[in-house]
Amino acid sequence: MKIVVLDGFTENPGDLSWEPLACQGELTVYDRTPPEQAAERIGTAEIAFTNKTPLPEAVLAACPALRYIGVLATGYNVVDVEAAHRRGIVVTNIPDYGTDTVAQFTMAMLLEICHRIGHHNQEVQQGRWSRCPDFCFWDTPQMELAGKTLGIMGYGRIGRAVGRLARAFGMKVLAVSRTPRPEEEGVTMVRWEPLLTASDVITFHCPLTEETRGIVNRETIRQMKDGVILLNMARGPLIQEADLREALESVKVYAAGMDVAATEPIQPDSPLLGAKNCILTPHIAWASQEARRRLMDTAAENLRSFLEGNPIHQV
Repeated sequence: MKIVVLDGFTENPGDLSWEPLACQGELTVYDRTPPEQAAERIGTAEIAFTNKTPLPEAVLAACPALRYIGVLATGYNVVDVEAAHRRGIVVTNIPDYGTDTVAQFTMAMLLEICHRIGHHNQEVQQGRWSRCPDFCFWDTPQMELAGKTLGIMGYGRIGRAVGRLARAFGMKVLAVSRTPRPEEEGVTMVRWEPLLTASDVITFHCPLTEETRGIVNRETIRQMKDGVILLNMARGPLIQEADLREALESVKVYAAGMDVAATEPIQPDSPLLGAKNCILTPHIAWASQEARRRLMDTAAENLRSFLEGNPIHQV
């Protein structure tokens, strides 16, 4: 049985083993695959794995042997799932592998905004502290989290993990969830509008849907507290980037920490590039080695279950 991984470098740049998949068939791994080469590289393979290489209906039609597509991520919009279903192709994803990693990254982003540790380290390394006439110096306001209110938009696994960390810092937590949640000590479940007006920090961990697309815009920003901090580790199109830049420049939004962009990789004309007090990272909140190892193990288990006739994590 032939197994093809179309874009394996993101999942495994060399610090993991492909053995969990290799032991299940004849494995070929491509670091990257241009979209126009996807059908050719799948060829006669029965199994294909993709992270971000698109698999539209035309590719599926050109690969009649294909029986299974494993998405090496949680989001599976790169696959035409309806076309796959029509052709009897099983599609699976990895629903839960990066919860703790993304939550940790979220707090790291917030703490960087609070203290600008990277900046101050650079200044010390360049001798500025040595030349300083004072005992210490700081270029940015130093901020304490205890007593501040964190609003969490999306209270699934990651949102709940972020909430636990925030409470450990002494923050009050408000949360919005699509599904009813049981009462949780230290967390107040609210609707979107009260969260907007009451939060000192708002962090996004919700899916991208028609309802959430562009949910941060000029109007919703107007309803937020002056000096609010915004964090997005979810999906870039949740935020109207031009409106966020405007709010950063006016200091209505004190700072933003964005691990995602409306178009990825971020485009040279993105309004967020060069925006005041905006920290940008290249969609790496999920990418700890531990999380990627869990992803690999789950991908292998997904395939094993499919081959045994009991597919799991099917979408």
